[in-house]
Amino acid sequence: MQRRVLYIPGYDPIPPRRYRELFKREGAEQAAISGYRLATGARTDRTGFGWGATTLTGDQSATAEFEVLVWSDIVAGSMGQSIPATYAQLARTAWAYIGSGALWRLMRLRRGPVLAALYPIVVLLAQALAAVLAGWLAGWLVSLVATWWLGLPVALVVFVLGLRQWRKLDGKIFAYYLMHDYAFTAQSGGAYPPALQARIAEFAERVAEVGSQDWDEVLVIGHSSGAYIAVSVLAELARAGRLPQQVALLSLGHVVPMASFLPRADQLRRDLHDLAAAQTVWIDVSAPGDACSFGLCDPVAVSRCVPEGGGGPLVLSAAFTQTLSPEKQRALRHRWFRLHFQYLCAFDRPGDYDYFQITAGPLGLAERFANRHHSPGRIAVPANRWHYP
Repeated sequence: MQRRVLYIPGYDPIPPRRYRELFKREGAEQAAISGYRLATGARTDRTGFGWGATTLTGDQSATAEFEVLVWSDIVAGSMGQSIPATYAQLARTAWAYIGSGALWRLMRLRRGPVLAALYPIVVLLAQALAAVLAGWLAGWLVSLVATWWLGLPVALVVFVLGLRQWRKLDGKIFAYYLMHDYAFTAQSGGAYPPALQARIAEFAERVAEVGSQDWDEVLVIGHSSGAYIAVSVLAELARAGRLPQQVALLSLGHVVPMASFLPRADQLRRDLHDLAAAQTVWIDVSAPGDACSFGLCDPVAVSRCVPEGGGGPLVLSAAFTQTLSPEKQRALRHRWFRLHFQYLCAFDRPGDYDYFQITAGPLGLAERFANRHHSPGRIAVPANRWHYP
């Protein structure tokens, strides 16, 4: 098996080398647990950023070459917002979901990711309130020993410094990061911003180029919000009749409804419909224990985009409660971001899902999950107000 893997990250401003280091570290651990050999190294195609991998599973060997399709520059650009601009984003994003009715429909699917979306709103408002109270207290104390007109500027200065201090602590709180994430999705009512639309077109050309080469499988992986970008990339090729036959899609921890339930996400809804109609090999893996994703929600069905003849991904559970030991689950408790990346990591009680065998092992995606059915608990209720066609 010779495989080419094209990985699309989620909303992540960090350079792509983190994914190579994560694969190298977690892959070595998974190989030791599961009893196969995995080695990482260079690759023959040096386009973009990536790495190579080889596996030996029993007497079967396989090679893979990875490439990260980068949009972290777009992410970083969307995060460079001032404190006032971030609070303006808060108001616009809250209205985008509440005013359109999307929030209540999303709650019908999974409360976890909706609560995750509300988290930055609540935290940022609490930070503003704390800064207001600190400023009022400082101003009141100054006015006791001086005059109110001296206390007022002191209150204002303390308020501003308080907000700046909260911003400095965001590496541990993640309120600003999450606010920028949801604001990026909602900024145009679910429509892709021009920069991302252009990048999707570039990704599509790259998939078509790689698919024209001699690979047994071209595996496109989309994690988190990268999942719906991957859908749009492949749908664009499918409509043009340019989707290579050996291309397969693996979506991990998707958040598709956060975008597809918005009123102007017409393109994404069309892409979900058209990719499902193309009958491309598509496996969707998530877990109810991942509070940052819509676990076991069929992205096509819940978005009301199922084509007339049916279609969509095979929805499978990573089953964290079964594939992670109680000790590992305790270590990851309340570490929501880490759990959201568990799909790319080692499992100490592995089941059918093994990221490193899927991406670098001897079996193709279709063969590995042949004769499998949707995991119990799959959610396919058509909850979206908007639909396609």
